[in-house]
Amino acid sequence: MTTIGTVAANFTRDLEQNYATIEQYVGEARTRGVDFLVFPEAAIGGYLSSLGNHGDTRKNSARSLPPAISLDGPEIARVQSIVGDLVVAIGFCELGEDGETRYNAAAVLDGNHIYGSYRKVHQPLGENMSYSSGDGYGVFDTPVGRIGLQICYDKAFPEAARIMALKGAEIIASLSAWPAARTATAENLQDDRWTYRFNLFDTARALENQVFWVASNQSGTFGSLRYVGNAKIVDPGGNILDTTLLGSGLAVAEVDIAESFTAMRAGMFHLRDRRPEVYGMLVETDSDSDAGADFAWRDLAHA
Repeated sequence: MTTIGTVAANFTRDLEQNYATIEQYVGEARTRGVDFLVFPEAAIGGYLSSLGNHGDTRKNSARSLPPAISLDGPEIARVQSIVGDLVVAIGFCELGEDGETRYNAAAVLDGNHIYGSYRKVHQPLGENMSYSSGDGYGVFDTPVGRIGLQICYDKAFPEAARIMALKGAEIIASLSAWPAARTATAENLQDDRWTYRFNLFDTARALENQVFWVASNQSGTFGSLRYVGNAKIVDPGGNILDTTLLGSGLAVAEVDIAESFTAMRAGMFHLRDRRPEVYGMLVETDSDSDAGADFAWRDLAHA
């Protein structure tokens, strides 16, 4: 059996506060027997203060941006000293190899190893003004199983999760700083349309790939963003095993990964039953074919 935990909490530019929050949830996770714990996107240093036409617009500037850190830097080492033998996924702003470029990134690690890292591929609402994008999806062997990482808006693209499932991911950790809608925000954020989408993507991605899906998210507010929490663990059947709903907190579920996969995939096994030969259009760009151009024109006509 494996016990999975996931966090909804608020992280800001105050690194010491971030470390204290990480330590708090690591301590709670240990008392509840957690083997794998997922923290949100930008848990080290906080996310952007706003999206769209915001002031966080220079990829190579520290002005109002999260601190850019290296995988081998003291910030990650500080997290490793806190987590010990607990396997953790955590988000941060990564400094690129050129010493200037910034990436919205995540890593899976414990006190002694960094098992893998990921740079966010899909960027929403002007996030590209602050970060460069990654270019691939890895799956990493860890003591708790094969884990894939993705960040926030990635969950809107089924191809991202499918690639990791095809690479043998048993658990996909989806780290977010997912806010409520910017216009016509619901009075009760649990009913907000962006909360609905966040939750629907989580259950759909788990079910269509028949994997364990672990969604973390920021909570509270930062800058102009009001986060919707709803950290959760979803089983390969799309069932939510535990969730924090809107508040800060820790969701926990004990699972049997091998038994769950056997039960879910014994009959309808979605990866086995794919028909890749008829999916060609999925990897075409608008310029690849007349069909792609027609698709783009129809999109514009109905916008």
